Amino acid sequence: MPRPSDDDLFQSSTMTFGEHLEELRTCLIRASAGLAVAVVLGFFVARPVVHLIEAPLREALGDYYSKRALETAAAWQPRAAGGPALPYSQAEIRDAVEQHGMSFELREVHRDRLERVLGRGGPDRQADAADDAATFDVDALVPLLLWQPLSRDQRVSITTLSAQEAFGIYVKAALIVGVVLASPWIFYQLWTFVAAGLYVHERKWVWTFLPISIGLFLAGVGIAFFFVFKFVLDYLLQFNAWLGLDPDPRISEWLGFVLVLPLGFGLGFQLPLVMLFLERIGIFDAAAYASQWRVAVLVIVLASAVLTPADPYSLLFLAGPLCLLYFGGLWLCRWFAAGDAATQGDRGQATKASQ
Repeated sequence: MPRPSDDDLFQSSTMTFGEHLEELRTCLIRASAGLAVAVVLGFFVARPVVHLIEAPLREALGDYYSKRALETAAAWQPRAAGGPALPYSQAEIRDAVEQHGMSFELREVHRDRLERVLGRGGPDRQADAADDAATFDVDALVPLLLWQPLSRDQRVSITTLSAQEAFGIYVKAALIVGVVLASPWIFYQLWTFVAAGLYVHERKWVWTFLPISIGLFLAGVGIAFFFVFKFVLDYLLQFNAWLGLDPDPRISEWLGFVLVLPLGFGLGFQLPLVMLFLERIGIFDAAAYASQWRVAVLVIVLASAVLTPADPYSLLFLAGPLCLLYFGGLWLCRWFAAGDAATQGDRGQATKASQ
C-alpha cells in the first residue's frame, strides 16, 4: 500500500491526545443519546419482544418433554406378567404428541375404584372406603394417560420468582430493542471517532467499512438467535436429562443468556473487517496474518470462551465461524493488496510511457 509523502503527513497531521479525548467524549454523548431514544421506542414494543425471546426456550422445552413422554410410553411395562397395557397404542401416542401437539402424564389407578368414583360419586365414598381391603394391591394398578395441549403444560412455562421480576424483564426487553435499533448509530459514532484520528487518504476506508460493519453485527445477532439457540438449548436440556434433573427456567436468567450470546456473535463477526482495516492503514499485512494463524486460532477460541456462556456448543458455534472469518479476512487482505500492486504497476507503466 503506498504511503503519503512526508510533506503530506505534516500538512494533514493527526489529532493530539487531548483532541482525541474530546472527540471520544462527543461520540459517546451522541451514541448514548441515540441509544436513549431507541430504548424509549423499545418500551412500546417490549411486550411482543418478550414473547419472541421466550419462543426458542418454550420450543426447546416442548421438544424435550415430548421426547421424554414418548420414551416413557415406549418403556412402559405392566407391573405383573400379563397385566394391563397402556390404553393407547404407541402409534396413537406418537400421533397425538407429534401431529396434534398434545402432552400427557402417565398415572396409575385401580380400575374398580375409578369406576366407583365415575359411577356413583361423593356420598357413597365413605361406604366404599369401609369395604376396602387393608392391603394395597399394587399389581391391580392400571395405567392412565392424562392428556392436555402441550402449550398448557406447566412444565414448558417460564416462571418468575418475585412480583417485581416481570417489570425488570420488561425493562431489559426494551433495552434489547434499543441496542438493536441504535446499533447503526452507535457503530457510526464509533467509526467517526476512528476516522477523526486518521489521515485523509485513510478515512475513505471508514465510510466503506461502516455499512459492512453494521451488516456483520446484525448477521451475527441473527445467526445466534435463529440458529445457535436451538442447538445450545437442546444440549443444555439433554444434559439435564442425563443428570436426571427437570429444568425449571426463569425468564430473567434466560434473558441474560439472550443478551450475552448474540452480543458475542455480533462483536465476533467484526473480525474480517477489523483485519482488513488494520491492513489498509498499514499496521498489519497479509503476510503477518498468514504467519500467525495458529496463534490467531488460539486467541479466537479463548475469546469465544469469554464471549459465550459456559457450554461447549456456543463456544464451538462461535469459534468455528470466526476461524473461517479469519481466513476470509486474510483472503480479503491479499485481494486488496494485489489490487494495490496492480494499480501501482499501471501507474508505473503510465509514467514511463509519458517520459
